[in-house]
Amino acid sequence: MIKITVISDTHGNLSAIDKMAQIILESDYVFHLGDHFDDMKNYAHVLKDKLYRVHGNCDWGNQKDVTVQIGDHKIFATHGDLYGAKKGVDRLIKKAKEEGCDIVLYGHTHSSEIKRESGILLINPGTLQKYSANKTFAYVIISGNKVTPIINDKLFYGI
Repeated sequence: MIKITVISDTHGNLSAIDKMAQIILESDYVFHLGDHFDDMKNYAHVLKDKLYRVHGNCDWGNQKDVTVQIGDHKIFATHGDLYGAKKGVDRLIKKAKEEGCDIVLYGHTHSSEIKRESGILLINPGTLQKYSANKTFAYVIISGNKVTPIINDKLFYGI
């Protein structure tokens, strides 16, 4: 069983990331999907090659997406701004198919979502932005061919 934590759009909310420290450190992989790429710098030295980060539209840098093979699945991870994520997922699906991926991780919209379209599993963890009324992140559990994505909206409930 492979445990993946996916966060996005943290926008400098380091206290939210620190609240997740145990979850992050126990994960087999962690993805940060941009908008404050450097928010994971305190974990980068510990997680090393278990951490994948991309730059979002509020970041300086050109690491805009990454494609990773994890178990039996190929994952395309991006912030989402370059693929029009706020207008829909068609361009994300097209890119995933071009890369031979069956899972897409994306952010940018600040709204969590899990759906399957055209054979692609799309997972948006939402946001951990400080002033968001609904702070969320995602878990993805991979066990062979089975992928179980979960949006966690309870850890930060009422904060």
